[in-house]
Amino acid sequence: MSVLKHGELSEKVIRCAMNVHSVLGPGLLESAYNQCLCHELHINGISFEREKPLPVVYKDCRLDCGYRIDIMVEDKIIVELKSISELKEIHKAQLLSYMKLAGINKGLLLNFNVTHLRNGLESLVL
Repeated sequence: MSVLKHGELSEKVIRCAMNVHSVLGPGLLESAYNQCLCHELHINGISFEREKPLPVVYKDCRLDCGYRIDIMVEDKIIVELKSISELKEIHKAQLLSYMKLAGINKGLLLNFNVTHLRNGLESLVL
């Protein structure tokens, strides 16, 4: 596990995502971007967990409701991937809910179905 600060780590993850987007372009399935981003993170020495289970804790009861974090980077950043026509507020709300449930204060929402990835990027902090 690296000792990068949150900002530096976020920048590295975003660079990796931009590399994936520049090679693949828009229009593919989310699963393709997920696998390619994980490969890019790996070759850049960034540790991550793909499809990390996310239990819901409700009134001291831990429930496995089937939620999965797309990519958890170094137990510091949740990366939620989309390949949709446009990001909506509900997508941000979803990521914020995941962040709260996981106890993680940094999240990246990446929509790969855009001409330029910077237009499909949201960085969220709790």
